[in-house]
Amino acid sequence: MKIEKINHLISEALAIEAEDAKEAGALGFMARALALATMPHSKPDDNEFTRTNGLFTLTMLARKAVGLPYGTVPRLLTAWVTTEAVRTKEPVLTLGHTLSSFMAQLDLTPTGGRWGTIPRLKDQMTRLFSCSVTASYDTPAQHAHQSFFLAEKAELWWNPKSPEQAALWQSNITLSQPFFTEVINHPIPIDLRALKALKRSPMALDIYTWLTYRMFCLKRETTIPWQALQMQFGAGYAPTEQGTRDFKKRYLDQLKKVCLIYPAANVKPTTHGLTLKPSRPHVQTITGIATE
Repeated sequence: MKIEKINHLISEALAIEAEDAKEAGALGFMARALALATMPHSKPDDNEFTRTNGLFTLTMLARKAVGLPYGTVPRLLTAWVTTEAVRTKEPVLTLGHTLSSFMAQLDLTPTGGRWGTIPRLKDQMTRLFSCSVTASYDTPAQHAHQSFFLAEKAELWWNPKSPEQAALWQSNITLSQPFFTEVINHPIPIDLRALKALKRSPMALDIYTWLTYRMFCLKRETTIPWQALQMQFGAGYAPTEQGTRDFKKRYLDQLKKVCLIYPAANVKPTTHGLTLKPSRPHVQTITGIATE
């Protein structure tokens, strides 16, 4: 990791430690299903994507003409959607009159052109809100699953060529009832400043969200095998010994970034897996959050 990046993350960590997320106005939430398993890190070749975490499996399906969401943007979008739903207790979320004001909430600077943030945001919003999600739990004797779309309706009235221009109508997203119920009943508390600090890496965002959730719930020391972590986080890594070694190297590199932001996380990599020990939660002021 470059020294400039390390210094930046340390500065962000010190700022987070100095002021509680709620006091700083940076208290956010993530959907539980997307904390237990992850979305694609890079553009998938297929229109079906599956990730497994123990007994839990997340499957995402997309229309071929649209494709699946991937990268950092849908993760930032999901955090914003979940946070707004928890804050307002309403399924209809208002995005604002201007595109630039909404992008500022995601810590994105509006830029045009083929590789700009504006077309990338539009593309990922279409992918995220068009795909279906199935969350399932399986044991040898039992099976349960629920399928849903994140949003049942999206009305985006912005002009991408004029991000500062106010539209005649407010842009809004209407969450599907199953997803709205899930995020209201089981939100995972996060610090939005951590997301902004880690937003260049989808895996780092996933590790931070997952580690925050696990430490919020963890009662005793637990070691998670590398193969299990690979099934949960390891998009693109082959299920072989070499694939697991490559995944482990990448995972530990991203874990270092997360631990700079969340230094209280008591984690220890071992030959067999990652050992988690009960630690102070990264977000301190949450009560009444359903985690089971």
